[in-house]
Amino acid sequence: MGYDYKDKVIVITGGAGGIGSHLARDFASHGAKMILLDLNQKRLDALVAELPGTGHDSISLDLTDRSAIASAVQQISEKYGHIDVLIPNAAITTTDRFDVRSIESIEYELDINLRSPLLIIRSCIDLLKKSADARIITTVSLGGIFPLGETPMYTVSKFGLRGAMLSLSMDFASKGIKVGSVMPSATDTPMLQREAVEGGNSLQFMDPPQKTADVVKAFKKMLDKPRFEVYPKPSESWLVRIVMVVPSALPKLMPLFVGKGDRGHKRYLKELQSRGIAREVNGVWELIE
Repeated sequence: MGYDYKDKVIVITGGAGGIGSHLARDFASHGAKMILLDLNQKRLDALVAELPGTGHDSISLDLTDRSAIASAVQQISEKYGHIDVLIPNAAITTTDRFDVRSIESIEYELDINLRSPLLIIRSCIDLLKKSADARIITTVSLGGIFPLGETPMYTVSKFGLRGAMLSLSMDFASKGIKVGSVMPSATDTPMLQREAVEGGNSLQFMDPPQKTADVVKAFKKMLDKPRFEVYPKPSESWLVRIVMVVPSALPKLMPLFVGKGDRGHKRYLKELQSRGIAREVNGVWELIE
């Protein structure tokens, strides 16, 4: 039998973003009560207003602010009394190279991608324990297995988050909380679109970016049948894991991937242009606001 969403209280960080908003719409259509956390209150309000069903809520907060996290958890506790599914999903990345970016930007990316998911999880444990079937599912990335040279802090944060979730999966199993991670490759979201326009990592474009619907299916598969990890594209997961068996071979293998990635990057930019999302002006790509 599939997961029963009816009246389940589901909390998503980055709830107004590309993946988060699609999860919210799908889960709400099956009867779940959605609590969406995001920095952008305007987008949160617009999304919650269009969700099917009732009992939804949104909380605008800065995930780097511990007191804001504590306040949000307190609001959830007072209104709902428990959490059935917690999805720490919020993440950021930048195309700024490590040797030129600021110390503050490094700390901020680690705060959003690694520190905040762990703090959210720890802060919600008591509410999760009040559920008859508690779940934690994080949005990790194939970047948590395979190093991305142009975005090392994203790689650091996703390697760390994947390791933490595998550890918590074992620790929480005896405590009534099922823990797992979804491991998407490049997904056609506003974050990837911006990264593509700004340069990004060509390895992400070796294959056409997957759709958010593919990632939603992976989350639903995790809910239907809990496990440590789910990969929206199993073929990609096997490739990166095989390559990482011998990481010292990366310098020799990388040129084989880069050429294909560069070609895919160009195709994706042209696709964004055809969709009215990006344009090329004097040889420079930019997003269309």
